[in-house]
Amino acid sequence: MTIRLGVVMDPINKIKPWKDSTFAMLLEARRRDWQVWYMTPADLYVRDGRTRARAAELHVIDNNQHWFEVEEAQDLDLSTLDIVLMRQDPPFNNDYLYVTYLLEKLEADGVMVVNRADSVRDCNEKLFATDFPQCCPPTLVASRSDLLRAFVSEHGDVVMKPLDGMGGSNIFRVTANSPNISVIVEVLTGQGATPIMAQRYIPEITQGDKRILMINGEPIDYALARVPKEGELRGNLAAGGSGVGRELSERDRWICQQVGPTLKAKGLYFVGLDVIGDYLTEINVTSPTCIRELDEIYGINIAGQLFDALLAIRAQGNAIQDKA
Repeated sequence: MTIRLGVVMDPINKIKPWKDSTFAMLLEARRRDWQVWYMTPADLYVRDGRTRARAAELHVIDNNQHWFEVEEAQDLDLSTLDIVLMRQDPPFNNDYLYVTYLLEKLEADGVMVVNRADSVRDCNEKLFATDFPQCCPPTLVASRSDLLRAFVSEHGDVVMKPLDGMGGSNIFRVTANSPNISVIVEVLTGQGATPIMAQRYIPEITQGDKRILMINGEPIDYALARVPKEGELRGNLAAGGSGVGRELSERDRWICQQVGPTLKAKGLYFVGLDVIGDYLTEINVTSPTCIRELDEIYGINIAGQLFDALLAIRAQGNAIQDKA
């Protein structure tokens, strides 16, 4: 039976197909002859309790100049799909929140939503990492200036960032002697109204911020180290970092073992861990990237591994239902 796959993503005409992880998934779906239905977040709606969308059947081509074709859009009851990929990029604002509510309704109809909508909603990508303090550098989440300044005094060299940032935006390195620490704290916290994250600076950032991809709680064997350009704090590719492939270290695998069971229990089927040196810094649950880079470096097929895992999970769930 052909799998009917839905994908909720930002406009496909604006992606960079040579580096887009969602596009890698769509190419793999094409190789499997799955039927793919494309929709943007704005296309979703609920009518009489049913989640529907103005969706179009999508055809993708591995061509950087002409990478997709869409058929005429039609109203679609999303409960007729088998799997829905939730691949909308952050920021995680109210619009994003509402999409999680709409997609959550599908799970009651037996549709697999990847990642599970309630877990995406509940697991802030920075705060979620603090559930695993044994893996993290010293970390403080607070809005109070006195607490943040005391943390800087204690550790001497600290990175501060908003809880809803992406792509390395609004990240500041602060030392005990920084003359503008008050301004940084005021701006990031909105004059003490909004909590932010402060972490002890990890000097190994010069060797790269490693992205480790997890499929149903298990790691891919290789990470992409995003190495900052000279004079830059941030390794994010969006901030000009360069990607270098690395085999997972023993410490990397230990971190994965600590986090993996929770990811699996929460239905976070595809996740990106950010690891600097020996420390977990973030857990990306919305739309993790780096598939195409790792596939090219190591000749692997991460999207294929993901889909194999999803089909196995669906088959196991169906078998349990049949027994019941």
